[in-house]
Amino acid sequence: MQKGYAAIIVLAVLAVATVVVCTGFGPAGTPFFGLSGNDAGSLILFDVRLPRVIAAMLVGAGLAAAGVVMQGLFRNSMADPYLLGTSSGGALGAALAIVCLGGAFHSLLAFVGCLAASFLVYGIAQNKGRVQVEQLLLTGIAVSMFFAAILSAIMYSSGQNLHQILFWLLGGFWNVSWDDVTLGLIIIPAALCLLLFSRELNIFSLGEDDATHLGVNTERLKLILLGISSLITGIAVAIAGCIGFVGLITPHVVRLVVGPDHRVLLPAAMLAGGILLALSDTVARTIGNEMPVGIVTAFLGAPFFIWLLKRRYAA
Repeated sequence: MQKGYAAIIVLAVLAVATVVVCTGFGPAGTPFFGLSGNDAGSLILFDVRLPRVIAAMLVGAGLAAAGVVMQGLFRNSMADPYLLGTSSGGALGAALAIVCLGGAFHSLLAFVGCLAASFLVYGIAQNKGRVQVEQLLLTGIAVSMFFAAILSAIMYSSGQNLHQILFWLLGGFWNVSWDDVTLGLIIIPAALCLLLFSRELNIFSLGEDDATHLGVNTERLKLILLGISSLITGIAVAIAGCIGFVGLITPHVVRLVVGPDHRVLLPAAMLAGGILLALSDTVARTIGNEMPVGIVTAFLGAPFFIWLLKRRYAA
């Protein structure tokens, strides 16, 4: 336990350092010092880079928190925040906004699409008031494929809007403002709510039947945790689009360091996820003409996922 708390302190220090370094680093090479209140350097630092870095930290922390919960509920280290079709629902909502509304309210419709997909999956998977995690997983896959088919049809007929949809699907923070940071701050109290259920999640990891025998209301726990996780994922998608692998990589790596206790794992993974995504976005905005950050995380995540599969089935 002491090792876990020490890791949280180290990660917190690294998170602060990451904000400072990423804010001061970029193609313009703007320094922190010698700035006046109205010069271009001040504008770049405090109106462009700083909200972008903070938003990346919040989104990364949210995806990592949702990933921890999904892996705990499904008792599978290969689960991620998009398991219930949230990414496909959010992508569909954003695409509809881009095609039908000229891009207006695309963040709002992406958020609504994420929540709608999650509630649809949960509703379909219910059977006599109970939800089996295996059925939830299969339902999520089916709904994701259905939404992906609709999205493909929209993209096929979107004409000049295709580039905008593709760019959004790859994920990025190029249009982030302080309003997006304000929205992202909701992730913090939502994640604290998840932390309140860390003890129950520890018990649930023993198995659903064992958790029931130990007094945990498993159906209530699943509904609450899936609902909060979907809310967090919806906010992340609304701000930055679909960014993969952060919610998969971070919980697993941090679990190897601090152990499976969710009281420590959840805050540690949030800090690590924020650091990972902020650094990835800094790399993305310094390469060429603004590479989408989803490409950077995919370069990191895909090899890790392959290694995880090999390690899992070789054991």
